Amino acid sequence: MTGGVSEAPVSLHQRILSDIEQNILTGRWPPGYKIPSEQLLAQQYECSRMTVNKVVTQLARAGLVQRRRKIGSVVLPQKAQSAILEIYDIREEVKTTERTYSYRILAHSIRQANQAETRQLGLIRKKAVADITCLHFADGKPFCLEQRLINLEAVPEAEAESFDKLSPGPWLLDHVPWSAAEHRIDARGAEEVEASHLGIALGSPVMVVERQTWRLEQSVTAVRLTYPGGSHTLTARFTPSQAT
Repeated sequence: MTGGVSEAPVSLHQRILSDIEQNILTGRWPPGYKIPSEQLLAQQYECSRMTVNKVVTQLARAGLVQRRRKIGSVVLPQKAQSAILEIYDIREEVKTTERTYSYRILAHSIRQANQAETRQLGLIRKKAVADITCLHFADGKPFCLEQRLINLEAVPEAEAESFDKLSPGPWLLDHVPWSAAEHRIDARGAEEVEASHLGIALGSPVMVVERQTWRLEQSVTAVRLTYPGGSHTLTARFTPSQAT
């Protein structure tokens, strides 16, 4: 199964959110600072107030700002912070570099998980999984190799999905709410399969991001994302701790 897509650029909502987060987390807007009104932000970004309102609501839920009636939204003190790697859509990663995104499914099968995969996904016994390998491109050049397992007990609708129009990552984000995620990051030399798909020499530097997500206590997916060295930048989002 193969497929290529050309998606819309990063959403305006995400751009406004990122800009405000950066102002707060770098200290440019200190605690107590009154952020620009929704009307002013809408004018600045040439968008509707509804778009800005959704951004401010999201910031309030994250504990970055407090909405005060008749006053506006003010920056909250950030007592302690922890780094959380965002779950980004690879197509958006490519778009931010102003390159054209596409992807291709290299392999896709429905099968029973082996013993190691059963342990990895935290299954009580061997269950059916979707095993998907796809290659993401930037301007037609390999950008990232994705090797993913989806727990079909948690996401039964994935069994009938071909992923030929939308790659597994954004498809899962659209269909399955997740409550926890774990990342493991490794820098090493490319193995044979990775080197072959990414078009690099065996042993060339690669960055590997292994990610697993859960919905409550149920594992949803485990994925390995392999990037040629130098092609990917890790981004951390900082959110306030609830600890006092």
